[in-house]
Amino acid sequence: MTRAFVPWFLTLAAQPLRGGLWRVAALLALWLGCANVQAQPAPLQLQAQQPAAGLWQSLQMLPDPEQRYTAQELLQGGPAFGPMPPTQGTLGVRAEPVWLRLPLELATSAPGRWVLDIDYAPLQRIDLVLASGGRIVQQAALGSHVPFAQRPLPTRSHAVELDLQPGVAYELLLRVQTQGAMVLPLRLSPPAMHAEHALREQMLQGLLTGLALCLWIYSLAQWVNQREVLFLQYTLLISGSLLFSLHFFGVGAQYLWVGLPWFEQHASGMSALMATCGSFLFIGQALAAGNPRNRLMRAMRWGAAGTALLALAFALDLFDTRVLAAIVSVLGLVPALMGIPGAVARMRQGDAVGGTLLLAWLVYFVATATVIGVIRGWVPVNFWTLHSFQFGATLDMLLFMRVLGLRSKALRLAAENARTERDTLHWLAHTDPLTNLPNRRGMQEALSNALRLCCHEQQLAVYLLDLDGFKPVNDEHGHDVGDELLVAVARRLQGHVRATDLVARLGGDEFVVVASALESPAQAHDLANKLLDAFHAPFTLSSTKVQVGLTIGYALAPLDAYDAASLLKLADAAMYQGKQNGKFRVQRSTEQLAMP
Repeated sequence: MTRAFVPWFLTLAAQPLRGGLWRVAALLALWLGCANVQAQPAPLQLQAQQPAAGLWQSLQMLPDPEQRYTAQELLQGGPAFGPMPPTQGTLGVRAEPVWLRLPLELATSAPGRWVLDIDYAPLQRIDLVLASGGRIVQQAALGSHVPFAQRPLPTRSHAVELDLQPGVAYELLLRVQTQGAMVLPLRLSPPAMHAEHALREQMLQGLLTGLALCLWIYSLAQWVNQREVLFLQYTLLISGSLLFSLHFFGVGAQYLWVGLPWFEQHASGMSALMATCGSFLFIGQALAAGNPRNRLMRAMRWGAAGTALLALAFALDLFDTRVLAAIVSVLGLVPALMGIPGAVARMRQGDAVGGTLLLAWLVYFVATATVIGVIRGWVPVNFWTLHSFQFGATLDMLLFMRVLGLRSKALRLAAENARTERDTLHWLAHTDPLTNLPNRRGMQEALSNALRLCCHEQQLAVYLLDLDGFKPVNDEHGHDVGDELLVAVARRLQGHVRATDLVARLGGDEFVVVASALESPAQAHDLANKLLDAFHAPFTLSSTKVQVGLTIGYALAPLDAYDAASLLKLADAAMYQGKQNGKFRVQRSTEQLAMP
């Protein structure tokens, strides 16, 4: 209640109660009216070397929906200011401008320079008027729509330095206008303390921005190397989130798009749409595991296409930020809501991708709810609540990076399984299952490769070996003993050749040895005799001891032939000739099929 009204009310209340019930009713009405009158707040006292406390409680407000009030009219006794709402640090979403009034006084021992800081970069226009005794002593224009070069202080937040005189009563007027939330984290402090606070905030923004840039560069590099589209979609998602943080905390206007008013006005909306488009694509790809026929992926791609069209329309100014805010507030939740059933199903199957996505969405919902609470006044404005969305977005980026890691691991395992399966099929196609030696196909492949290095100085020998007396052993002792004997023969042959030589089984009791890097025919013949001598000793099997002989026919490249088919044909003919000459002997081909 005003000073003139208080003594008048007290005088009336002190008079004797005469004249009937009307006087009681009048007193009751005056008392109730008194309770609704806002007392003039005491001036805010600025003390030495410490931030002003109780700044929000000392403010008064006056909505100006018709935009008809001027600072001079309000200083000369215009319409009365009302109390601030119970919301701490925010006036909610308001379309109309709002005037704020702050009476303040400077203590005698306090410094004369103070910095008023409003640390909410999206505020579009703030007109500041400092008056004393009804006379304007200082004016300034702040806000995101004010070019950075024209701002009073070159900071990412909206700050201005006030020159005050000790013992003088001041009246600070702020006219705030914006299309979004009117969040007002006001801070009034000496310049040194303001610089310290600004430096800490700048370091935090540098840390979070640097982390986002590292993730962005890494994901882009992975996409270039692997051509996995999920990395590119993650890059788009990070780009939107990073651009939004740069705009929300004023770093973009301070360093990146200085002097670009269009970008400053559209950065918030474009970044939100970019992040939403990236969310559609990333979530669809992550849950569909790259299956192009997946219905969720197709639906997500349609959502991304629609979001891209909205971004184009917003860039062409077909609708304003307020309409876009209403659209994004609903559209931004759609990718997560569409993906929840698929993520739950993946988690029940034991897939870590589903659980990671659900955790990321929980963080997103908590951060979004905190921001909405700040805007509506349900949650007080402080460091943690003001940065809640940025912290949540950073944690989301790290969780989504885990999804990328899980996807890369799945692709690597799939590639390893495919390679193992390919190697297994190759082994089955090129290996004799009984002896684990190369079969005919494996031998021919190895022989063709060895012939490429063959020359007169580095000759190659192909030995065709046939067991003498194998059929009687097989008939007398059975096929199991015959198979055991073939395995023992394979091991004995491998034990009597060089490490670079190849032993293969063509089938039945026929074996092939390929020896390369031979210096002369004599060396080739000596190797054949060494193999023959190895079969003088009997074979001790699990149930019996048997004796088999060996007949060897061989041909040399490039002396006898140069191609694999001809060498095998000559070696086979030599082996049969050896059989006819009495078996258990070495026979070289006597034909000359190759050009000298």
